[in-house]
Amino acid sequence: MDEKHLHKHEKQTLWVVLLTAATMAVEIVFGLITNSMALLADGIHMGSHVLAIGMSWVAYIIVRRVSKTEKYKNKGDRILSLSAYTSGLLLLVFAFGIAWGAIQRINNPVDIQFREAILVACIGLTVNILSAILLHHNHEEEKDHNLQAAYLHVIADALTSVLAIAGLIIAMHWNIIWIDGVCALAGAVIISRWSIKLIVQSGKSLI
Repeated sequence: MDEKHLHKHEKQTLWVVLLTAATMAVEIVFGLITNSMALLADGIHMGSHVLAIGMSWVAYIIVRRVSKTEKYKNKGDRILSLSAYTSGLLLLVFAFGIAWGAIQRINNPVDIQFREAILVACIGLTVNILSAILLHHNHEEEKDHNLQAAYLHVIADALTSVLAIAGLIIAMHWNIIWIDGVCALAGAVIISRWSIKLIVQSGKSLI
């Protein structure tokens, strides 16, 4: 990958990291102030994506610097693929975490503060839509598994927000509390498939 594309992707991921980190901080602070577990949980969840996307951003910095040395001149793509592979594994771990929480919620439904939870999900969805726009890439850039990994983290978060909003609205209007957990479980299954595909694609580049 040439230096122009590296610099472009580095800037894109940095903006997404900053945007996600700012949202994370606001949600955690207001979660503590209002004693809202929904806000606090979503803020911590945002933190996991700050970590993953931040790793993608750091990978671009490393590649840009080491590619100037003779020893690592042609190793940049492998470094980006390694970052993507690790990010894919993290995404899979997040999916299992969502699935476990969803199963617990289905088996043991709890009272939900619907309006507040829907508001949090809408905020998260808005941030993820903006992030997806920043990370959107064309067909020629699909070989950059690192950028694809960051993009998948954002899309996965957007998917969970959409499913959460749908589940919360259904649960609020028809009092079907367990549907919230079912929607989360469905999201976990889809995210798992995406992460496995990313792991396989980036893994092939490493071999």
